This record gives sequence, structure tokens and C-alpha cells, in this order.
Amino acid sequence: MSRLRFVLCADDYGMTPAVSRGILEVAAAGRISAASAMSSMPDWERAARAWRSAAPAVDLGLHVVLTVGAPLGPMPRLAPAGVLPPAARLVPTALARALPLDEIEAEIGRQIDAFVACYGAPPVHVDGHQHVHALPGVRAALFAALRSRGLADALVRDSADRLSRLAARGAMAAKATQVRTLTAGFRRAARRAGFALNDGFAGFSDFSPRRYGADLFASYLKAPGARHLVMCHPGHVDADLVALDPVTEAREAEWAWLMSAEFVALLERRGAALVRQETWLNRP
Repeated sequence: MSRLRFVLCADDYGMTPAVSRGILEVAAAGRISAASAMSSMPDWERAARAWRSAAPAVDLGLHVVLTVGAPLGPMPRLAPAGVLPPAARLVPTALARALPLDEIEAEIGRQIDAFVACYGAPPVHVDGHQHVHALPGVRAALFAALRSRGLADALVRDSADRLSRLAARGAMAAKATQVRTLTAGFRRAARRAGFALNDGFAGFSDFSPRRYGADLFASYLKAPGARHLVMCHPGHVDADLVALDPVTEAREAEWAWLMSAEFVALLERRGAALVRQETWLNRP
């Protein structure tokens, strides 16, 4: 049996102190190979210091934020009151091609700058909270912001996958198909712009603490692409998270699964191993 090598990326580092702590714990334990950081959140500066101090053998990237918290600069049309809109409002506006793309490009640029300023290095990869980076319009703003910061060689996440692969995995196929529809055309646009991408994407969940475990995770490893990427959302719960995000106990469930002996045993049974995302970039 050929060995499956895949990237396991923990999203939302920097969201709150407890979420950051949980992600750093799974990183230090070697249970993930990448993480994506929210550089617009209040915990980011402290979280960046903690990551540098721990120095896990895990690639750190940028998790673009447009649907939670406050922007890092003025966005009078998208966030007139200084609070970013929820996804339920941002997504239909994007599909209607009515987003203020100049504001979004500037905000993504500020988030890139904040990442570099606190972490001391550019992000290895770039993706988006709730997959906003791949929405129509937003994708062009993302590509422009990356190029303006000299990050044309960054790897960007394709949150979609082939329908045949989604069908083969079965679990969470409806949610994965919805994201595929909302982000249609992203892969073609990214490749045309010269950016590297993953090939294969999984990790969708209904964020039920009782559902996450061996059966669901095993489905993520079915029908993998050549550069297979699986997202996850481990973490701990604090008051900041409860006030900010509806996904709470599910993060504890994912953390517990990743830290378990059962997770290691599953990878062994499937002949699977984690690989770092930077190995896909062919950098000298």
C-alpha cells in the first residue's frame, strides 16, 4: 500500500488565548503539520511570541479574516461601525459582486503586515476564515495584496475538491459541495495568477462534539489528491471564545482526538503520515 502523505492544518490560531494554547499544544506534540493564524485578532501578538518561543516543526500561515472581530484599519463601506460583517451577509454580497474590493485588498494587506511584524517572517501559506479568501472578488483582492507584499510564491488554499472525491468520502459531502459552489473558479484564477495550490481538500465538520473522531477523520483520508490538505479546528474554550464564536466544545473534541493514541493508530492503519506544507513549494 502506498503511503499517504498529507498536510493537517489547524485553523484559527490567535483567535483567543485558549484556542491558541490548544493549537500550540497539538503542534508541539507533532499532531499537525501546519496552522493558520488570525493576525487581526487581539491575541495575535501574544500568540506569535508563544509560537516563536515554542518553535514547533509546523508551518505557520495567514488565516484571512473578513467575518469576525474588528478590521485592522478603516473600512467605511464593509465595516462602517468598526465590526466586520458575519458570513451570512458577506457571502451574498460577494456573489452579487458588490463588495468594496479596494477596502478588502487594503485590509488583507494590513493583516499580512501584522503577521510579519509580530511573527518576524512571512506566512508559508494563506487561506481564509470561513473560506472567504476564495469568494468572487475577494480572491482578486487577495492576489493583489500578496503580490504587493512580495508573496507571489505563497501557497494559497483551494477549499474545493472534485465531486468524485467528495462522493467517495461521503461524510459532510453536502457542506463540502456548498463551499465548492460558493468558491467556483478560484482554482483556475489562482493558477492563472501564478500561485501554488493544494490538490485535494477535506476536513469539513458539523462541529458536533459527539461526531468528531475516528470514523469522521478516516473519511478525510479517502480519495486524496496529490497535495492533500485536511483542515481541523482544535482548541480550548475561554470566555473570549464564547463571546466571539459559536464553535466551542467541538474544538475541545478535536483537540482530544488529535492528542489521542487512537489518532496515531488510525494514521498507522491507513499508512498515512503528516508532511509539511512548505515541501510543496520547491523553495531553494
